[in-house]
Amino acid sequence: MSAPRLRTDEYLRMPETLIPQELVYGLVREAAAPTPKHQQAVGEFFFHLRLHLIAHPTGRVWMSPIDVVLDGASDLVVQPDLVVVLHERLYLVTDRVWGAPDVAIEVMSPRPRIGTLDERLAWFAQYGVRECWLVHQPDQECEIVTFAGGGIAARRLFGPRQPLRSSVLPQFIKSPGEILAATAI
Repeated sequence: MSAPRLRTDEYLRMPETLIPQELVYGLVREAAAPTPKHQQAVGEFFFHLRLHLIAHPTGRVWMSPIDVVLDGASDLVVQPDLVVVLHERLYLVTDRVWGAPDVAIEVMSPRPRIGTLDERLAWFAQYGVRECWLVHQPDQECEIVTFAGGGIAARRLFGPRQPLRSSVLPQFIKSPGEILAATAI
Protein backbone atom coordinates (compact mmCIF):
# COMPACT_ATOMS: atom_id res chain seq x y z
CA MET A 1 0.00 0.00 0.00
CA SER A 2 1.43 3.38 -0.97
CA ALA A 3 1.60 6.34 1.38
CA PRO A 4 -1.29 8.79 1.14
CA ARG A 5 -0.64 11.97 -0.82
CA LEU A 6 -1.10 15.25 1.02
CA ARG A 7 -1.75 18.75 -0.18
CA THR A 8 0.38 21.54 1.24
CA ASP A 9 -2.41 22.81 3.50
CA GLU A 10 -2.95 19.29 4.91
CA TYR A 11 0.77 18.85 5.56
CA LEU A 12 1.02 22.21 7.31
CA ARG A 13 -1.90 21.28 9.60
CA MET A 14 -0.20 18.07 10.75
CA PRO A 15 0.85 18.02 14.42
CA GLU A 16 4.36 19.23 15.13
CA THR A 17 6.91 16.43 15.21
CA LEU A 18 10.53 15.97 16.21
CA ILE A 19 11.15 13.79 13.16
CA PRO A 20 12.75 15.73 10.27
CA GLN A 21 10.27 15.67 7.40
CA GLU A 22 9.43 17.41 4.16
CA LEU A 23 6.59 17.30 1.66
CA VAL A 24 7.83 16.34 -1.79
CA TYR A 25 5.16 16.60 -4.47
CA GLY A 26 2.51 15.36 -2.07
CA LEU A 27 4.53 12.64 -0.33
CA VAL A 28 5.86 13.04 3.20
CA ARG A 29 9.54 12.09 3.41
CA GLU A 30 11.17 11.51 6.77
CA ALA A 31 14.79 11.18 7.85
CA ALA A 32 16.70 10.17 10.94
CA ALA A 33 17.66 12.95 13.33
CA PRO A 34 20.90 14.73 12.39
CA THR A 35 24.09 13.75 14.21
CA PRO A 36 25.58 15.94 16.96
CA LYS A 37 28.46 16.98 14.63
CA HIS A 38 25.93 17.98 11.96
CA GLN A 39 23.98 20.03 14.49
CA GLN A 40 27.16 21.64 15.77
CA ALA A 41 28.11 22.73 12.22
CA VAL A 42 24.60 24.12 11.66
CA GLY A 43 24.85 25.98 14.97
CA GLU A 44 28.25 27.49 14.13
CA PHE A 45 27.06 28.75 10.74
CA PHE A 46 23.91 30.16 12.39
CA PHE A 47 25.99 31.88 15.08
CA HIS A 48 28.37 33.53 12.59
CA LEU A 49 25.58 34.53 10.19
CA ARG A 50 23.49 35.94 13.04
CA LEU A 51 26.40 38.05 14.29
CA HIS A 52 27.04 39.24 10.73
CA LEU A 53 23.40 40.18 10.19
CA ILE A 54 23.37 42.13 13.46
CA ALA A 55 26.46 44.09 12.36
CA HIS A 56 25.22 44.40 8.75
CA PRO A 57 21.40 44.42 9.04
CA THR A 58 20.50 43.23 5.56
CA GLY A 59 18.33 40.23 6.43
CA ARG A 60 17.54 37.41 8.84
CA VAL A 61 18.70 33.82 9.29
CA TRP A 62 16.64 30.84 10.52
CA MET A 63 17.65 27.34 11.54
CA SER A 64 15.83 24.12 10.72
CA PRO A 65 13.26 22.96 11.43
CA ILE A 66 11.53 25.70 9.46
CA ASP A 67 9.14 24.96 6.63
CA VAL A 68 10.03 26.58 3.31
CA VAL A 69 7.06 26.33 0.96
CA LEU A 70 8.76 26.38 -2.43
CA ASP A 71 5.58 25.55 -4.32
CA GLY A 72 2.28 25.27 -2.47
CA ALA A 73 0.35 24.24 -5.60
CA SER A 74 2.80 21.39 -6.33
CA ASP A 75 2.98 20.40 -2.66
CA LEU A 76 6.72 21.01 -2.23
CA VAL A 77 7.79 22.01 1.30
CA VAL A 78 11.45 21.64 2.33
CA GLN A 79 13.52 22.26 5.46
CA PRO A 80 17.09 23.35 4.63
CA ASP A 81 19.49 23.44 7.57
CA LEU A 82 19.58 27.26 7.44
CA VAL A 83 17.84 29.90 5.37
CA VAL A 84 18.64 33.57 4.88
CA VAL A 85 16.00 36.02 3.70
CA LEU A 86 17.04 39.59 2.90
CA HIS A 87 15.02 42.50 4.30
CA GLU A 88 13.35 43.42 1.01
CA ARG A 89 11.85 39.92 0.89
CA LEU A 90 10.89 39.44 4.55
CA TYR A 91 7.25 39.56 3.47
CA LEU A 92 7.81 35.87 2.57
CA VAL A 93 8.20 35.02 6.27
CA THR A 94 5.09 34.62 8.38
CA ASP A 95 4.39 31.35 10.18
CA ARG A 96 6.88 29.76 7.73
CA VAL A 97 8.79 30.86 4.62
CA TRP A 98 6.36 31.19 1.69
CA GLY A 99 8.72 31.13 -1.27
CA ALA A 100 12.40 30.83 -2.06
CA PRO A 101 14.85 32.18 0.52
CA ASP A 102 17.81 34.16 -0.79
CA VAL A 103 20.25 31.59 0.60
CA ALA A 104 19.72 27.95 1.58
CA ILE A 105 22.52 26.29 3.55
CA GLU A 106 22.89 22.52 3.70
CA VAL A 107 25.46 20.80 5.91
CA MET A 108 26.51 17.69 4.04
CA SER A 109 26.34 14.56 6.13
CA PRO A 110 27.05 10.85 5.64
CA ARG A 111 23.36 10.37 6.45
CA PRO A 112 21.57 12.68 4.03
CA ARG A 113 18.56 14.35 5.55
CA ILE A 114 15.93 13.98 2.83
CA GLY A 115 16.26 13.44 -0.91
CA THR A 116 19.34 13.65 -3.09
CA LEU A 117 21.60 16.66 -3.44
CA ASP A 118 20.90 16.90 -7.18
CA GLU A 119 17.15 16.98 -6.58
CA ARG A 120 17.49 19.66 -3.89
CA LEU A 121 19.71 21.84 -6.07
CA ALA A 122 17.24 21.47 -8.95
CA TRP A 123 14.37 22.63 -6.69
CA PHE A 124 16.39 25.57 -5.39
CA ALA A 125 17.25 26.61 -8.96
CA GLN A 126 13.72 26.14 -10.28
CA TYR A 127 11.99 28.07 -7.51
CA GLY A 128 14.36 31.04 -7.27
CA VAL A 129 16.83 30.48 -4.43
CA ARG A 130 19.80 32.72 -5.26
CA GLU A 131 22.54 30.68 -3.57
CA CYS A 132 22.96 27.33 -1.85
CA TRP A 133 25.92 26.88 0.45
CA LEU A 134 27.02 23.25 0.78
CA VAL A 135 29.08 22.81 3.94
CA HIS A 136 31.56 19.91 3.82
CA GLN A 137 32.33 19.67 7.51
CA PRO A 138 35.13 17.04 7.64
CA ASP A 139 37.22 19.00 5.10
CA GLN A 140 36.14 22.39 6.49
CA GLU A 141 35.11 23.47 2.99
CA CYS A 142 32.06 25.25 1.67
CA GLU A 143 30.79 25.23 -1.89
CA ILE A 144 28.62 28.14 -2.96
CA VAL A 145 26.24 27.23 -5.76
CA THR A 146 24.75 30.26 -7.52
CA PHE A 147 21.50 29.96 -9.45
CA ALA A 148 20.14 32.01 -12.35
CA GLY A 149 17.48 31.42 -14.98
CA GLY A 150 16.23 28.23 -13.33
CA GLY A 151 19.63 26.51 -13.41
CA ILE A 152 23.09 26.47 -11.86
CA ALA A 153 25.09 29.51 -12.93
CA ALA A 154 28.31 28.83 -10.98
CA ARG A 155 29.86 26.56 -8.36
CA ARG A 156 32.75 27.82 -6.24
CA LEU A 157 34.57 25.76 -3.62
CA PHE A 158 36.18 27.58 -0.68
CA GLY A 159 38.87 25.80 1.32
CA PRO A 160 39.37 26.01 5.08
CA ARG A 161 41.30 29.31 4.96
CA GLN A 162 39.58 30.97 1.99
CA PRO A 163 37.05 33.67 2.91
CA LEU A 164 33.61 32.90 1.51
CA ARG A 165 32.51 35.17 -1.33
CA SER A 166 28.75 35.45 -1.60
CA SER A 167 26.91 37.68 -4.04
CA VAL A 168 23.94 37.70 -1.63
CA LEU A 169 25.98 38.50 1.50
CA PRO A 170 29.05 40.28 0.06
CA GLN A 171 30.27 41.56 3.45
CA PHE A 172 30.30 38.07 5.01
CA ILE A 173 33.96 37.13 4.59
CA LYS A 174 34.59 34.38 7.14
CA SER A 175 36.39 31.22 6.01
CA PRO A 176 34.87 27.75 6.49
CA GLY A 177 37.73 26.85 8.84
CA GLU A 178 37.06 29.92 10.96
CA ILE A 179 33.36 29.10 11.20
CA LEU A 180 33.83 25.39 11.86
CA ALA A 181 36.82 25.69 14.24
CA ALA A 182 34.70 24.80 17.28
CA THR A 183 33.41 21.62 15.59
CA ALA A 184 36.93 20.14 15.37
CA ILE A 185 36.97 19.56 19.14
